[in-house]
Amino acid sequence: QVQLVESGGGLVQAGGSLRLSCVVSGSIFSTRDVGWYRQAPGKRRDLVAAITRGGSTNYTDSVKGRFTISRDNAKNTVYLQMNSLKPEDTAVYYCYLHYGLVYWGQGTQVTVSS
Repeated sequence: QVQLVESGGGLVQAGGSLRLSCVVSGSIFSTRDVGWYRQAPGKRRDLVAAITRGGSTNYTDSVKGRFTISRDNAKNTVYLQMNSLKPEDTAVYYCYLHYGLVYWGQGTQVTVSS
């Protein structure tokens, strides 16, 4: 059973930074693509950033230059460094992993005050 556990969310003022972490159980992490989605109240869940097993990354346009996704295969962990946060970044952030199906974490709340 694949389990994903996020941490690192919280309340921050606009312009501040947070780093999200997602630890994946099991031994498959290094061979799988992983990433982060987010969902604001009343909106759909949208892709924020992704990183392939080879380390290639992609970002949604609204976070380019502000967010950085990375992975540490030795720790089975994917990170999302978020800088220059804006109120519109407020959402629940979910990490995911592709392994046949898509596995999700429980989500971590990020709130950016203006």
